[in-house]
Amino acid sequence: MKMEWKPEQEGLRQILTLLKESQSPDTATQRAVQQKLEELNKYPDFNNYLIFVLTKLVSEEEPTRSLSGLILKNNVKAHYNSFLPEVAEFIKRECLSAVGDPSPLIRATVGIIITTIASKGELTSWPELLPALCQMLDSQDYNVCEGAFGALQKICEDTAEILDSDALNRPLNVLIPKFLQFFRHSSPKIRCHAIACVNYFITGRTQALMLHIDAFIENLFHLAADEDSDVRKNVCHALVLLLEVRLDRLIPHLPNIIEYMLVRTQDPEEGVALEACEFWLTLAEQNVCREVLGPRLPALLPILVRGMRYSEMDVILLRGDRDDDADDAEPDRESDIRPRFHKPRSHTVKHNAGAGDSNMSGGGESDDEDDGGADADDGSLSDWNLRKCSAAALDVLANVFGADLLPVLFPILKETLFHEDWVIKESGILALGAVADGCMGGMVPHLPDLVPYLVCCLAERKALVRAITCWTLSRYSHWIVSQSHDLYLKPVMTELLKRVLDNNKRVQEAACSAFATLEEEACTELVPYLGFILQTLVYAFSKYQHKNLLILYDAIGTLADSVGHHLNKPEYINMLMPPLINKWNFLKDEDKDLFPLLECLSSVATALQSGFLPYCEPVFRRCVSLIEQTLNQNIANTQSPEQFEAPDKDFMIVALDLLSGLAEGLDGHIDHLVFNSNLMQLLYQCMQDPMPEVRQSSFALLGDLTKACFQHVLPYIPEFLPILGMNLNPELISVCNNATWAIGEISIKLGPETSKYIPLVLSHLVEIINRPNTPKTLLENTAITIGRLGYVCPHDVAPVLHQFVRQWCTSLRNIRDNDEKDSAFRGICQMIQVNPAGVVQDFMFFCDAVASWSHPKDDLKEMFTKILHGFKNQVGEENWRHFTDQFPVQLSVRLSAMGTNVSTGREDIEGVAAGAAPARREHSLGPAAACPPRYVPTH
Repeated sequence: MKMEWKPEQEGLRQILTLLKESQSPDTATQRAVQQKLEELNKYPDFNNYLIFVLTKLVSEEEPTRSLSGLILKNNVKAHYNSFLPEVAEFIKRECLSAVGDPSPLIRATVGIIITTIASKGELTSWPELLPALCQMLDSQDYNVCEGAFGALQKICEDTAEILDSDALNRPLNVLIPKFLQFFRHSSPKIRCHAIACVNYFITGRTQALMLHIDAFIENLFHLAADEDSDVRKNVCHALVLLLEVRLDRLIPHLPNIIEYMLVRTQDPEEGVALEACEFWLTLAEQNVCREVLGPRLPALLPILVRGMRYSEMDVILLRGDRDDDADDAEPDRESDIRPRFHKPRSHTVKHNAGAGDSNMSGGGESDDEDDGGADADDGSLSDWNLRKCSAAALDVLANVFGADLLPVLFPILKETLFHEDWVIKESGILALGAVADGCMGGMVPHLPDLVPYLVCCLAERKALVRAITCWTLSRYSHWIVSQSHDLYLKPVMTELLKRVLDNNKRVQEAACSAFATLEEEACTELVPYLGFILQTLVYAFSKYQHKNLLILYDAIGTLADSVGHHLNKPEYINMLMPPLINKWNFLKDEDKDLFPLLECLSSVATALQSGFLPYCEPVFRRCVSLIEQTLNQNIANTQSPEQFEAPDKDFMIVALDLLSGLAEGLDGHIDHLVFNSNLMQLLYQCMQDPMPEVRQSSFALLGDLTKACFQHVLPYIPEFLPILGMNLNPELISVCNNATWAIGEISIKLGPETSKYIPLVLSHLVEIINRPNTPKTLLENTAITIGRLGYVCPHDVAPVLHQFVRQWCTSLRNIRDNDEKDSAFRGICQMIQVNPAGVVQDFMFFCDAVASWSHPKDDLKEMFTKILHGFKNQVGEENWRHFTDQFPVQLSVRLSAMGTNVSTGREDIEGVAAGAAPARREHSLGPAAACPPRYVPTH
């Protein structure tokens, strides 16, 4: 018989001493303890000592025992597979024996270790675990029952999928009915565990739960008014999850559930209220929302707006109750600064504005960066809370109900916006911003009064009111820009810029972000005010602490993107560049604050064009150095990972993007810098990096260098083009997009010599353009590149014309007149001349694409006319008339207005054409031809 392991007293004494020392706040002591722990891990039975202290050494204080368990948990996580079998068995046995420890802290720690072992794949090799825990649930000893439930809850959370698999003979078939039995247990803690365990299996529609779904719902209703707040919170969470995945089962009960959630959203316990508030977010995504919730909006909206108020604790934490709220002299704490992620460059194509494009929400294709006013002003309350959830719920409901929401909301706004209590007033301003997107159409008649009111609120005494007002105004910036500048844009801009220089850091942040949004909307409308704007933004450099400096960089970069070359004036350059270059010189290469500064400089360099020349050489050299350092560190880490840390490749990505900005802005002036550097060799390495974002930025830089100084790219074409071909994978959209664009730029410069590379890329491009659900930007760049390949090598591409011509035409019908579009259309014309049969079946789509031009160059127009006449002569007058009679009226109008001199067969066409507005097209050949929303293109 094998002897039971027992600790040696000296070893036990050493470990206890170590555990006590590890609780010391002294850094040096902590470091010494960590080193000693690593040494002890070399002894096989060290983990036996740890589990012994946790489960058997009741003479020790609970925190010491628990700490021993947590160290063991970390060892299990890191080294379990190398534990000796007898050590692993001893730990498992001791854990099961201690599940019912009288101490809640020890029970919880034991549960964590059990779960960690289970997550290492040990559920299959620990077959007695689940039956043992399941049996313990029936124990009359509360501690055993609660400890077993605690362990099971952690296992359900971490290994839900495995529990529902055949590998373990589907233990949920036993566990789910068992859990349901405990919904009515006398202990609220046990009831809470039971609901939580089942909740983990709702989203996955686990079969074992679906078989008992009615009993589950019935038990939830029974617990709806439970006196325990954690039970109520779990009930609300269950109903939210069920609403998402089993709406069919809730439909008969929805009116009652809505009434229940109205009450729970006002629960005195914020955790319960927050979970209930999630219900409205989820309900908004269901088709039944308007029908079931519409009648209850008068009850719901006041609750949501009340939920948007700061709590008393929020006000204290945010120091919102102080009249003297100046804090801009206080240095930021590192914890104040959220992690920032760089978004690599992606090439996009500029669009015509469609006739119906009045995107009142503020324009972009995506609103992802707008995280909402509820957290635009409370960075120290970064966790999801009732205020944020209430604001998000109002936002999504505004999108569901639109203007129908306003008759209910307006009386609430009237009461809150003019309330004497600043906390209530602030919640009303937040509500006003929350509904901007969904209710814009209904809000427009009221904005002439509301915008001046908000401008006045920018001068409120309380900083939190000033901050939320900045955000709310930014939500209406599209409307503000579209109105009289004297009445709206100038007052809003002037007061926002005052708040940019506010003495409160939270207001500075909100104002700077709001002004960046206004810049995106206003674009060149800001040109008359550039001097005033730059004075303010440059002064902010001397005023801002660390966190807000990062936001200031974004505002300056956005300004540069928005006004472009209008920034290239000596007086503006002399204002803007010195503080930027000072920061550039101050920051070290390893400082992550370089990220936003590099992004900002990239936009500034592109906008200033030749105006950036005095600064370009040191900026260029440092970018090349950052790339080289990162690549070298990566090589060192690959060869000796234990000796060298992996590099942060964001340094390389932002450097590549700034070099793209330099190449785009300086054009040929970058030639001598590239010549005197090893940039092309570094770029070759970056193009093969395993990280997609690095390749994305590399391909953007390659395209820009091709345009700016092709003579330095040319020698590398045999190496570069195969790499580009291998990256034509639409699963990585941005990488594929930039590779596609770079191929098109290279083909224009390389000319007929591109022929040898066409087999590497053409089939991939044709596959992408025909792929369902391909993003619009990728479709457009693919179409342009195919057109460019056809322009330089028509005989190589024309044979497959029939495979892509329809998709090609519909992809480019909304592109604004520019050089890229010009070269692509020349290519399609040359391919049609080589292979006219390839377009016959889709000739109307070609006509529609031709009609997308506003002002084609004369020789291109002649190419269009030649093809149209050629087809007309080929089919004969009668067939041509029959064919053109099928054209939508506006297509006929556009073709005639362009002066292609091809009769469309409509008797009144010349008269209509005479009054046609050439820049707007309303005809459509199907959903693919619909006009896109306006957005600000970025490179």
